[in-house]
Amino acid sequence: MDLPGLWIEDVPVPAAHPLAERRRHTELARPADAPRKVLLRYADGPHDLIVVAPRDRWDRTALGRLAAGAPIAPATAPADSAAPTTAPTTARPHAPAWGLGEDGPTVPHLFSLADGGDETTWLAALAVTLRRYDPESTPVIGTDHGCFTVERAPTLGELKPSPVDGPAFVGLLFDEAEVPGAYVPCLAPPFPLTLSVFRDADGWRLRCDHVGTDVSTEMAVQFTRHLVHVHGHVLGAPGSAVDDVDPLDEAERDRVAALGRPPHPLVGAPTGVPEAFARIVGATPNRIAVTDGAADLTYRELDDRATVLAHGLRAHGVAAGDRVGVCLERTAELLVALLAVLKTGAAYVPVDPAYPAARVAHTARDAELSVMITRLPGFPDVPGCAPVTPDELLDAAPESGEATELPAVAPDAAAYVIYTSGSTGRPKGVEVPHRNVVALIDATRDTYGFGAEDVWTWFHSSAFDFSVWEIWGCLLTGGRLVVVPYFLSREPDRFRDLLVAEKVTVLSQTPSAFAQLLDVDHTRVGIRLVVFGGEPLDARMLLPWVDRHPESVCRVVNMFGITETTVHVTHQTLTRRLALAATRSVGPALPGWHLYVTDGAGRLLPPGVAGEICVGGAGVALGYLGQEELTARRFVPDPFTGGTMYRSGDLGRLRPDGRLEHLGRIDSQVKIRGFRIELDEIRAVLLEDPDVRSAAVVARRDDSADAATARIDAYVVLAGGDASTVRKRAATLLPDHMLPATVTPLPSLPLTGNGKLDTTRLPAPTPPAVPAVPAQDTGPTTGDGLADRLRDIWGEVLGRPVGLDDDFFELGGNSLLAVRIGAALRARGLPSLRLRELYRHPTVRETAEKLASRNG
Repeated sequence: MDLPGLWIEDVPVPAAHPLAERRRHTELARPADAPRKVLLRYADGPHDLIVVAPRDRWDRTALGRLAAGAPIAPATAPADSAAPTTAPTTARPHAPAWGLGEDGPTVPHLFSLADGGDETTWLAALAVTLRRYDPESTPVIGTDHGCFTVERAPTLGELKPSPVDGPAFVGLLFDEAEVPGAYVPCLAPPFPLTLSVFRDADGWRLRCDHVGTDVSTEMAVQFTRHLVHVHGHVLGAPGSAVDDVDPLDEAERDRVAALGRPPHPLVGAPTGVPEAFARIVGATPNRIAVTDGAADLTYRELDDRATVLAHGLRAHGVAAGDRVGVCLERTAELLVALLAVLKTGAAYVPVDPAYPAARVAHTARDAELSVMITRLPGFPDVPGCAPVTPDELLDAAPESGEATELPAVAPDAAAYVIYTSGSTGRPKGVEVPHRNVVALIDATRDTYGFGAEDVWTWFHSSAFDFSVWEIWGCLLTGGRLVVVPYFLSREPDRFRDLLVAEKVTVLSQTPSAFAQLLDVDHTRVGIRLVVFGGEPLDARMLLPWVDRHPESVCRVVNMFGITETTVHVTHQTLTRRLALAATRSVGPALPGWHLYVTDGAGRLLPPGVAGEICVGGAGVALGYLGQEELTARRFVPDPFTGGTMYRSGDLGRLRPDGRLEHLGRIDSQVKIRGFRIELDEIRAVLLEDPDVRSAAVVARRDDSADAATARIDAYVVLAGGDASTVRKRAATLLPDHMLPATVTPLPSLPLTGNGKLDTTRLPAPTPPAVPAVPAQDTGPTTGDGLADRLRDIWGEVLGRPVGLDDDFFELGGNSLLAVRIGAALRARGLPSLRLRELYRHPTVRETAEKLASRNG
């Protein structure tokens, strides 16, 4: 190659070596007042000709001629034939969801092509690849003569480009003229992702230039590689169905499948929970296992009490493989009952005592329970299900010398059945085996250093699978479990005091609950590990915590998980840097678990592309109890391991480093204050009301940064009755966290042109009617005006006028807003109000009278 003014440099490494990348970048980034040519020759044979010149004086054609050694004068006006001539130049195209941009300079990447095709084939290939990356968007492709799209067609050969208005994020520059050298660089790519197809002396080339803040280098190279693969199909198999074309070849499918697997295997042998617990009892029998208020139980005492209760269950006919309901308040007694059920070889079915009677009855019938351990005075009448108290079980247990040996529990036997919200209108039970619970502990024990010195909190309902993590994570690693009573868990100052007094080291929280703890002074809290789960986390909320509890003292971990995959699937340690960046990463899979992200047809999607999160490995549950068809749809064969994977219905994407980003739900399921809720279940309950002809249910959040403003609103078309009676009936069937805050009657539901519900046209919800305030209510009911001050506070928190006899919860109040009522009272120097008191006295009048009498 003989070019005047050419600088030749031999680079002593292969072309793909990082040093070669840096060398190319250095030459591309060097300022140029006049044309400059550098030939880089690499140790493995390839070479790059880099030609640079001021872009305001030399267009792309001129640079090509300069590279060929032809004399050329600078343009008289700024020109760049690489820029689109018909697409709008003022609008800034949005980076697609798969962009995963990064700061810092970028370097063009070069691909050799067997066949250059023509511009039409490349536009077709680009459209197919873009739709695979973002199936919901119409591809807009910029060129140096306008912007184009490619309409859908049955086969690759039928794909034809047509002009369209821009702006374009991806651009194609096609040039049939031969130009020398590998680089005719785009120092400022005309499109955020610019693909250039051209020929040089060595044949056809494809070069990728990109803007780093819009597209990361890894994503740009990956997209280009997939584009080349698809273009090969367009040229070689034009009769192929478009929907059958996969940008991933077999080798890359294996690579992407491996990306979702953790680098370290799960260590530990499958076993039953009672056997794993027995090992801890044998090692530390006299260590405190449970603290419940002023009472403690050692591991030996807990084991002995559970054994006696297990014999009482067997005396009531409970055998291995059965299911036993447990409906008790969160106390040490509940823990003894759960362990006792497991010792019999049966599975426990936890039921929250606060649930409506109809929901309790449904669970008992659906799980075919013959025994329910409970102290509920009004337990519903369920044929075949006998309610028994723990005392009755103890009385039924044989003397220790007469008791038969409890059965060994197989690792594959069901340990528990937890009911989750179901789209059919009734909850569905998830069966989880013993081996999954033990695997979860084995997967996390060493990483987080769990051991006998740790003190855990039991904060969550046993009917919420987060409790599985709290209970067995503690007891199977030898720690001490501190029971947090329900009302104390809703009062952040008292909860803070408990954390300090009990010297808690491991705290598991939903983000909504943790936000309340942040509202009180938490300086003295000595936690070493906080684990988040249950709902999406806005990492920015953690900044006040890390200000007081730096990373060197307290590790903060966000875990994504699902009931059907045994509580947790991934783990992401959060730093101040990640919190400031509002990371959406929930981390890589736990050892033993693995992740895939698939499209609607179940095919693997490339890293960075959003699709359905599928989970395989050690945590996958046995299925849905008694629902074979639903189980077959959601628990499907894992094509890469031969096992079973769970289709979660969650939207996410794998990053190129194997971390998962959680992007929400695909269907109508939502998370509110940690509870997983199917809006269709609430809708089905409403439609069962004879006064309701049609119904719609939506989740809203008035303030995206405030979990307390999350609520459920219902809309109904009535055949009779009124909205208030509809809501009262629903309250007898739905737990509090699923009860719509409002029920708004409409003459008809707004529909889209496709006949679907148009949620954008639903009006603002109608709040519950506020009774007219009698004249005598305008004044205080106590001598110091306490009632008036309470009304002001309630009105500020609820955002509406409040009468003396309005029910706080009927006005849309919830436990998080109740916490704010208490905080506002303290801030104004008023008597403290505990959540339990608000539940018992939910009107201003009752609350004022209670506080006045207590402080009188």
